[in-house]
Amino acid sequence: MSQLTGIRACIFDAYGTIFDFGSAAARCADIPEDKRAALTNLWRDKQLQYTWLRSLQGRYADFWQVTGEALDFTLDSLGITTPTLRERLMDLYLTLSAFPEVPDTLRRLKEAGFVTAILSNGSPAMLDAAVRGAGLRDQLDAVLSTDAVQVFKTHPRVYEYALQQLGMRAEQVSFQSSNAWDAFAASAYGMRVVWCNRYGQRREHLPGAPDHEVPSLAALPALLGPPADLG
Repeated sequence: MSQLTGIRACIFDAYGTIFDFGSAAARCADIPEDKRAALTNLWRDKQLQYTWLRSLQGRYADFWQVTGEALDFTLDSLGITTPTLRERLMDLYLTLSAFPEVPDTLRRLKEAGFVTAILSNGSPAMLDAAVRGAGLRDQLDAVLSTDAVQVFKTHPRVYEYALQQLGMRAEQVSFQSSNAWDAFAASAYGMRVVWCNRYGQRREHLPGAPDHEVPSLAALPALLGPPADLG
């Protein structure tokens, strides 16, 4: 593969890219094992649907509220509500496991001289808890939430906000997401994009074209040339 050159910063999506959103249900003993996959998938699907619908309606609510509302829908749909299950799952969502290759990948990028950041729909409190819980604080220069612009991905204001906060131009950024819709949107905005296709998704029929598709973030450092001059 050809390397991405001229890159100064690596920006990562959080949920599904850095953090395993499936680890909440996997660690919850109150969920019947045969329903864990269904709960994880429906919770995630409804969570994303609510972000898009709220953005279209102009009715923003932070990601913590959206996540809870999506969980309520999921528990009602699956008929597995217990008195403490909702609270337990929401607590577990604050301490999602990082994917195994993430700490080493971030360490290698920092040592090579790249600026590293998260850009996520997650609320500041959610992201702070997840980053601290995974021990990643020292490997990140910035943790950016869409809460600052009161709209969710894939609105262009989200990607613009990240560039403004880092003082970068779009072509100086390598953006990493496991979500195809996010990867394609960042590419359409003008960022260089490495699509971490963990889940075997098909390519979207949307504007944008990721520069690379990889199965995990472990492949990222080899795809990047030396960091661009910071001058």
